[in-house]
Amino acid sequence: MENVFVIIGRVLILYAVIFIIFRLMGKREIGELSVLDLVVFIMMGEMAVIAIEQHEDPLAHTIIPMVTLMLIQLGLAVISLKSRKFRRLMDGKPTLIINKGKVDEKEMKKIRYNFDDLLMQLRQKDITNIGDVEFAILETSGELSVIKKDKKTKTGSYTIPLILNGKIQTEHLDEVNKDESWLRKELERRGHQDIEQISFCSFQDGKFFIDYDDLKS
Repeated sequence: MENVFVIIGRVLILYAVIFIIFRLMGKREIGELSVLDLVVFIMMGEMAVIAIEQHEDPLAHTIIPMVTLMLIQLGLAVISLKSRKFRRLMDGKPTLIINKGKVDEKEMKKIRYNFDDLLMQLRQKDITNIGDVEFAILETSGELSVIKKDKKTKTGSYTIPLILNGKIQTEHLDEVNKDESWLRKELERRGHQDIEQISFCSFQDGKFFIDYDDLKS
């Protein structure tokens, strides 16, 4: 009977510890979890199970590795915020499945994504006609983001970042058929001289959206 109370006590303590750790790691929906998040959560779950089953072992032997994992995850999150290359390494990058109404089968093959997957995710967005879609982007979380064609113009658009954290995104400039020289001239014309101070810049439907990094100003 004593063992039963010990097990119940360990379950309650571990539940509280894991709950606190998950809150400290930040709020994210299940569909938004990265591969790294899933690895950490699975490892913590396994540790908790072992700690409950082997109740003779001190709880500190489980809690210390859990806290260590949390610190590693928080450290990687800070690096991910500062480095886009690291983010892409950890999370991958979104894939453009439908581009201007045309399905990109080459990209689908690269990520082992088929038409059944595409149609299923479109139905989940209440889209029954693939011809209504201007852009479909498979996000790093596995969710499909869809931009429908405008009923009047029969076209659509989506936000593409041209500057992120003070760095010009040349591959995105190629997507909008512009170059770095054009971007710099347009920004200077609008009074934006220091690109390194810009945290986010996009050009959509003929208009710029520019946001400055308050921490650098």
